[in-house]
Amino acid sequence: MNSRLNTDVLIIGSGIAGLFAALKISEYADVILVTKKDKDESNTNYAQGGIASVTSKYDSFENHIKDTIATGAGLCNEKMVRIMVEEGPQRVKDLIEIGTHFSKKDGEFDLALEGGHSVPRILHAKDLTGKEIETALIRKVNSIKNIEIMENTLAIDLITEHNVKKLKHSPLQSRNCWGSYVLDSYTRRVIKISAKVTILATGGLGQVYQHTTNPSIATGDGIAMAYRAGAKIANMEFIQFHPTSFYKKGNTNVSGISFLISEALRGFGGKLLTNNGKEFIHQYDERKELAPRDIVARAIDFELKKHGDQYVLLDVSHKRAEEIIDHFPNIYQYCLGEGIDITKEPIPVVPAAHYSCGGILVNEYSSASFRGLYACGEVSMTGVHGANRLASNSLLEAVVFANRAALDIERFLKESKFDFPDIPDWDDTGTLTSEEKILISHNFKALKTIMWDYVSIVRNNQQLERAAKRIDLIFQEVEDFYKRTKIFSELLELRNLITCAQVIVKSAIMRKESRGLHYTLDYPSMSNLAEDTVLQNTQL
Repeated sequence: MNSRLNTDVLIIGSGIAGLFAALKISEYADVILVTKKDKDESNTNYAQGGIASVTSKYDSFENHIKDTIATGAGLCNEKMVRIMVEEGPQRVKDLIEIGTHFSKKDGEFDLALEGGHSVPRILHAKDLTGKEIETALIRKVNSIKNIEIMENTLAIDLITEHNVKKLKHSPLQSRNCWGSYVLDSYTRRVIKISAKVTILATGGLGQVYQHTTNPSIATGDGIAMAYRAGAKIANMEFIQFHPTSFYKKGNTNVSGISFLISEALRGFGGKLLTNNGKEFIHQYDERKELAPRDIVARAIDFELKKHGDQYVLLDVSHKRAEEIIDHFPNIYQYCLGEGIDITKEPIPVVPAAHYSCGGILVNEYSSASFRGLYACGEVSMTGVHGANRLASNSLLEAVVFANRAALDIERFLKESKFDFPDIPDWDDTGTLTSEEKILISHNFKALKTIMWDYVSIVRNNQQLERAAKRIDLIFQEVEDFYKRTKIFSELLELRNLITCAQVIVKSAIMRKESRGLHYTLDYPSMSNLAEDTVLQNTQL
């Protein structure tokens, strides 16, 4: 493969945001789409619940907007929420036209109810909605000639002024993005991809935690690359912990990947119980099992600590067996494989890191703080989620703002003149080939443990300061290793997770209140000052 490539638009990431943007952009420009694993491996693929959108005559845009803002704990950008909600139905139609099949009942969409929603509005494909959407998008993308997909290719860093010697001291507010250096994971060769526009659609960072519903690829690559380059990052303290992931007794799962037990199971009538069979969620919120995720996750966390238990129970066995199996075939089969028949007995569940509400700060067209840089999906911070994401708004946000990015990029390409500087090739002369994988695996485990113990559902200043010091030591050790070693994918992913951990901790320390997903024992109340926490790396 050529070690230098050029394209109109470079998209990094192959989840719903990246694929949807590629489809729209391919109508007027050439696209290279880079994905670190196979193209169908993404967080989208693991989304069970569905996509929230106003499609029922019993629903309204104002209801959806109200639910989203209420869940966001006073930090949602109302303009952005309105854009997402009002443009959502058309984007759902786009997905259906591409070939997505949502579940129906009596000829109408079988809309599900999830926590925080006032009415049923969740379109789903049984309990494998993400996989259904991803499959349809990939099928369509594969049919388009001017989209080139590079699989098993990991982005290393963005190309901006800081890569060009004579430009490296350019002010951050006037910087450009000209593409990315990427690593072919098989040949371990670095390729320079020059692009007029770069879209980061790299998904989340759940692997920074010991327990997560995210796949192994969710290592925060886009957020880390953007932060290192000096782009603005916002609200990284708001990490959503899904209240119910499957708890494996005697768990030896070193990857930390927990099987998600969908929110829809509680919307279906599932009851949360302590290990001795008592209901408890009513003590924390009058909405009980249908309270927003931050409230439910925190309630479970309190109950676990109060009783010294490892898990709580989620019970749907009071519902008809055939209904359970029909609505949740994937969850039913998974639990059966673990020795639990959910039609007869409760599911052991525990909260797990699930979604980042913060990310790369973007405007209403997904444009970041660098000219030519866009971000879509979980990697971005549009402001629609505020301090806590409403269930099933993530897929909606991804398609709405990927579409808006495509609209703006068409204008940007037509109106702009592109004068690329002499961008250097990747230089790894003087580095050594190393197979010190023990350093990588040890620091992966150490980082995940620190984040889980000190920076998870309930926090305090002492723990955050302790986490910051320990993460800084890991950063220094890994950065030294990075500078003297030929790069490989595990090293890049660890480096990105360390950067994400640092940004999460810095943001959490900055927020002197409890709001939404950020709950601290030092400031247990919410203040009157509702502001975003914005970080920018100026040490370039």
